[in-house]
Order: sequence, then structure tokens, then C-alpha cells
Amino acid sequence: MKSTSHTKEFAIDGVTSGLIGLHESVTWKAKHFGVWQKLTSRITEFQYPDYFVDEMEKGIFKSFRHEHHFRKNEDGLTEMVDNFVYSSPLGILGVVADNLFLKKYMSDLLCRRNHMIKEVAESNQWLGILK
Repeated sequence: MKSTSHTKEFAIDGVTSGLIGLHESVTWKAKHFGVWQKLTSRITEFQYPDYFVDEMEKGIFKSFRHEHHFRKNEDGLTEMVDNFVYSSPLGILGVVADNLFLKKYMSDLLCRRNHMIKEVAESNQWLGILK
């Protein structure tokens, strides 16, 4: 939630605290474009410590799949690579929204979130989050 505080995101159902695991789900509520939205995603693949995948079960998108891959780089540090694939609803209107603003919005959202995760993971802040 800290990584998306600008959207006032919080968990409202499913796994709402602690760590989430395979086949578990969480429903988030957040404000995007001035409108409160809900999105439920489920962990559909989990291979600790290499990757996990969450996929939308219910929400504004037609579909989305978010892969999180972890690997050691040549310096021995952990690197996370995100693959986020989504499909907008509303047919041609969704395609227009993607091209006008949604692709950039989603990319900026994920970059901002990942920057915060990196900051927390590389400091002692993560200790307070996992309590």
C-alpha cells in the first residue's frame, strides 16, 4: 500500500495483510482518474524465489497478467523484472484510451511502485512492513 499511496490504494478483501501465496486473492480499492475502483487479483503461479504471477479476476480491465521475475545480476544483487500485459475493455474505445493515456499511466504507476519497493527492500524499512 505504501507504494501506491498516491492512489489511496488499500486491501478490502481476501488476503489483506501479511504475505500472499499461491491461489490466494486480494481485492484492492484505489482511486484512479478521480474514480474509486476495485480490482481482485489472484496469485496463479508461484515459484519461490524466482517468480510469481498475479492475474485479474474482477476489475475494470478486460484482463491482465502481471509477472514478477527475480534473478541475481552479475554483481550478485537481486533484480526484479516486471512483465505486465493487459487488455482494455470497451473495444475500440479501449484502444483509443490506451493510445491517448492508459499505457503511459500504467507504465508510470508500475515504475513509481517499483521504485518504492526498491527503496524499501534496500533499506531496513522492509522490517516494519513484514511485522
